[in-house]
Amino acid sequence: MNVIIMGCGRVGAQLASLLDAEGHKVTVLDVDAYSFRRLPSTFGGTALIGDGTDEEMLKKAGISEADAFVAVTQGDNRNVVGAQIAKHVFNIPKVVCRIYDPLRKDIYEALGLETISPTTVFAQMLKEKLLAM
Repeated sequence: MNVIIMGCGRVGAQLASLLDAEGHKVTVLDVDAYSFRRLPSTFGGTALIGDGTDEEMLKKAGISEADAFVAVTQGDNRNVVGAQIAKHVFNIPKVVCRIYDPLRKDIYEALGLETISPTTVFAQMLKEKLLAM
């Protein structure tokens, strides 16, 4: 699979590393070159400095050949914009968007975006741990 990941924070770098180790083609975009330090020395993908909400940058990253796009920056708004561009402008078949604010989930899903809220996922996990006896 050919995947573009927007955001090279802890999650983006970890996802890039996992996919790369499995032999997938991975391109990571981040506006801060320092973020790429999180990628392991064994990373065989591509790391590009740039904004994943910029159509020209996405073209440079090879979005026309991508099978999937993942938006995992620190900003919900940036993630939803990047995800919408990937899905609706470039017709990427699999687009996943991280959102921190669970109240936005329904709105983004109404836009046709698949979302994951770590806030909701982690709260559910904590509840299960607390109630397990």
